Amino acid sequence: MRIYTKSGDHGETRLLMGGQVPKNHPRCEAYGEADFATSAMGMARAISSSDRVKDALLKTQREMFTVMSELAIESDRYHHFKENYNTINEEHVTHAERLIDDLKEEVELPPKFIIPGASPASGAIDLARSALRSAERRIVELNQKFPLDNDQILPYVNRLGDLLFMLARYEDKDLPMDIVTGTRIEDSEDEQSS
Repeated sequence: MRIYTKSGDHGETRLLMGGQVPKNHPRCEAYGEADFATSAMGMARAISSSDRVKDALLKTQREMFTVMSELAIESDRYHHFKENYNTINEEHVTHAERLIDDLKEEVELPPKFIIPGASPASGAIDLARSALRSAERRIVELNQKFPLDNDQILPYVNRLGDLLFMLARYEDKDLPMDIVTGTRIEDSEDEQSS
């Protein structure tokens, strides 16, 4: 089977379980941004040296594939998907909340804004978080135009943004606070200007 089908050469794409829309349709924008965020999580996972972070990211990536599948289905076909496949539910949201709370117990959050990039892994996770927030905005836009069939998708994606924030902080939990917040850079710049 060939990788290229040529079916999208005129700017349209097929949705999951049937239907065809332009590639810039809000549905495609939503699952496309979700795909970007999921790939960014994969890069973060490849860079991380923490098994705990890697496991959490892999689980999240798998769940994001469910999100993308749900976003790629028009409402009139959604019931067929739900009958045959898993969907995002309240348990996914609750599990993310529990993990956030557990991580917060082990991480001292700084009293000021965090400048991403204290380490390669946390920088990659923060990039994934930013990509996820972009996906969230596209999902909100999709929901405004074509209401989602699953009311747990938005709470889940919102919670994942918080989870990625905490995973990045966990990744850097043993670093000095001035490196995490970027204040060491500010101090050296002040010294140079005086």
